[in-house]
Amino acid sequence: QYAASTGGAPGDAGTRPLAVVRPATRSEVIAVMALAARHEVAVYPLSTGKNWGYGDACAVGAGQLIVELARMNRIVKVDPELAYAVIEPGVTQGQLSEFLRENKIDLWCDCTGAGPDTSLIGNILERGFGHSPYGNRVQHIACMQIVLAGGELLSTGFGHYPQSQVSHLFSAGVGPMLDGLFTQSNLGVVVELGIWLMPAACVSQFIATVGRHQDLGALIEALRPLRLDGTLRSVVHIGNDLRVLSGGATFPFATEPAAAARSGEAPSSRLSERARRMLIEKSGAQAWTVSGCLYGSVAQVKAGRAAVGRALRGAGARTTFVDQGSLDAGAWAARVLGKLVGTLGLGAGLHNALLAKLALGRALLAMARGVPNGRFLAGAYWRRRAGLPEGFPQHANPALDGCGLFWVSPILPMRGADALALHALVAPIYAAHGFDLFITVSLINERALCAVLTVAFDRDDAAEAARARDCQRALFDAVMAAGYMPYRVGIESMGELDPHGDVFWKVAARIKAALDPQGLIAPGRYEPAAARRFSWKAVEGKRAR
Repeated sequence: QYAASTGGAPGDAGTRPLAVVRPATRSEVIAVMALAARHEVAVYPLSTGKNWGYGDACAVGAGQLIVELARMNRIVKVDPELAYAVIEPGVTQGQLSEFLRENKIDLWCDCTGAGPDTSLIGNILERGFGHSPYGNRVQHIACMQIVLAGGELLSTGFGHYPQSQVSHLFSAGVGPMLDGLFTQSNLGVVVELGIWLMPAACVSQFIATVGRHQDLGALIEALRPLRLDGTLRSVVHIGNDLRVLSGGATFPFATEPAAAARSGEAPSSRLSERARRMLIEKSGAQAWTVSGCLYGSVAQVKAGRAAVGRALRGAGARTTFVDQGSLDAGAWAARVLGKLVGTLGLGAGLHNALLAKLALGRALLAMARGVPNGRFLAGAYWRRRAGLPEGFPQHANPALDGCGLFWVSPILPMRGADALALHALVAPIYAAHGFDLFITVSLINERALCAVLTVAFDRDDAAEAARARDCQRALFDAVMAAGYMPYRVGIESMGELDPHGDVFWKVAARIKAALDPQGLIAPGRYEPAAARRFSWKAVEGKRAR
């Protein structure tokens, strides 16, 4: 489990741990850190270890002691009046969502598409983002409790004042704001934090499509003003046709022989043009599909729908709004169609398509209300020869299920021209390495886009896995050179973050030396100099020698 990775490192050489410990309390974490210091053992903290596509449950380098915090799964407190929760790192987004529902607390937690079994704190510390107005999760937390390498317990914000009544209400505190130091870093072990919750509201999901690739630019230009003026308060996602297709299908291995076997071409894992056209026609996917949500009062949502409809019509998009009422109407229509299919044998295709759209609409609307659903992990299984596992999406785990997956996630200006330029930059790289291009472009805040580039591959095919690693490296190098820096990286890229030896990483190294002079906590994690010692290039070089 702690050496399995969607990245398929060579023989797991870069990932196999020394041992695994699973503390259940803060005091046990402190005791582990004391033992590690005494014996000079590097430790690698995990929340639940489901950082899929970015390293999963694997350390940056081999021989580290995994400290898995999944047993620290207490929801310490929920304040319904001031709308926040205090949680430990083992608390999953499904657990908190279910707690709020079971206790009839009219609050929602933001959730991601990674499924109900993923840690809230783990994702927050990676500065991950979800789907609601609280989707930029790291901006909606207050008061971390952190075990430092020396065993000290640090409380950030106002939390270090024992008499504080506002620790979880105002993140900055007084004095230097330290919270950010413990995100995307290896400076301490976060054992608790406060997370802000969202009051339940009227919600309307919208889905819009355009039929031409070049219309992506117009979509972004139409949506940006609505993001800037607050009409769209949540993250908006735009996926290409294959990204949408991969949410409900896997690669047709039975009918798609490898390119090299077909005609002596270079090895390829791409769909043939014929198969791509057939699958897209069957699924109804368009060149680009937009998915977003409107939140607020009934009047605010009504006004928002009018504004979104006008803007997207101007971009040539077809827009559908989904709320509970439309889902109920669709369910009624599906029942009527089902009776026709059963009695007259008519309309089976239409009935199946309607059921699929209803399932998607329900899942999207549930996520908008803070109820996570693992069905959006389906894309990770695109090149898995066995397809989706039985019972999917319940307890889906791409790393343990043998999926091959990398994500490269650059940030770019919220301009249509930049989105099209990025696509033009990366499309030849995918083609050269023989992979289908899956891309989602998300309006992550009011001014920036985050593009998630997916490299899905057959992890059981050693040659294909090697091509996937080469493709990931080429993508990473290309976006960095273009000035579209990734907002987070996988363990395979952490040694590539400081190509120029700049002052930023020198300062980060000085802070590391001050807080963790033995270098015990997660060596190499967002620490380029140390990570280079563990890189796959270094591992492969040692093997060659």
